[in-house]
Amino acid sequence: MSLLEKAPRTTRPAAPAARQPRITDEHGRRVRPGELVLRYLLLLAVLALTVGPFLWQLSTSLKGPTEDIFGSPPGFLPAHPTLHNYERVAGTIPVWDYALNSLKVASASVVTNCAGSALAGYALARLRYRGRRATALVFVLAMLVPVEGIVIAQFTTMRELGLNNTLIGVVLPGAVGAMNVLLMRNAFRGLPYEIEEAAYVDGAGAWQRFLRVALPSVRGTLAVVAIFAFMGAWDDFLWPLIVLSDPDRFTLTIGLNYLHGTFADDERLVAAGTVIAVAPLIALFACLQRYFFRGVGEGAVKG
Repeated sequence: MSLLEKAPRTTRPAAPAARQPRITDEHGRRVRPGELVLRYLLLLAVLALTVGPFLWQLSTSLKGPTEDIFGSPPGFLPAHPTLHNYERVAGTIPVWDYALNSLKVASASVVTNCAGSALAGYALARLRYRGRRATALVFVLAMLVPVEGIVIAQFTTMRELGLNNTLIGVVLPGAVGAMNVLLMRNAFRGLPYEIEEAAYVDGAGAWQRFLRVALPSVRGTLAVVAIFAFMGAWDDFLWPLIVLSDPDRFTLTIGLNYLHGTFADDERLVAAGTVIAVAPLIALFACLQRYFFRGVGEGAVKG
C-alpha cells in the first residue's frame, strides 16, 4: 500500500449556509417583511395624496382642446401633449408681470425674515438680559393667533402708514415670522458654548461672535427659513387681495384668479396657470433641499 493510501483522509468542513440579509431600521432593530410592506404602502398612499394632484394638473395643462378631461375612466397621460395652454395663459393675463411682482415680494420676505429671525433668534438663545423667557413666550403665543383675526388691524395700520396698494404693504406684516424666530433660536441654542467662549477670550464682541462664529454654523436652518419665507410670500392670497387694488401691482396668486370665468371655466387654462405658479417653488426646493434637511436637524437639537 502506498503512503498516499495510508494517509488518513481529511474531510473539508461544509460551507456555512448563506444568511439572508437582515432588514433593519435606523436604530439597528430588525424589521419584519410584513411591517416593511406596510410602511411602503403607507408611503405610496401619502405620495399619491401629496404629489398626485400636481401631476394631474400637469397632465391636464398638456392636453389639447380635443381631449376629454372629464371622461370615465380618466386618461392620465395626454394623447397629444401641447404647450398651447401656457401660451393662452400669457395671452389672457399678464402672467409674467404678476410673477415679477410675486418675485419681488417673496425675495424681500426672504431677506427680512432671514436677517430679522437670525438676529432675534441669537438674542433669545445667547444674550443674557431680563425678560428673555417672557420674550420667547410672546413669540410662541404669536403663532397661536390666526391671520384672519388680525387682518383688519394690519389693514388699518397699512392705511395709516400710506402703504395701501403697494408691494411694501404686502411685505411688511410678514417681514419677520414668529416660527422662523423660534427655529433660529433652537438652532443657536444647539451650538456648543465653548466655541463662543473661545471667541470671547480672543476679544470678539457680540456682533463678531454672531457674524463670524454663530451664523456660519446654522446655515442649514437659515436655508429652512428662506424656503418657508419664500413659500409663504409666494403662495399668499388673502393679504395681497385685501391690500392691493391696482391690477398692475397684483401678485401671481391674485392674477391667476382671473382665469376663472363667471359662467364657465377652462380647466386646461387653470391647470397651466397652476403649474406656472408652482414651478418656482419646486425649483427653489430642488436647489436648497440639501440645506433644508440639514437645517431641520439643526433646529431640533435643543428645544
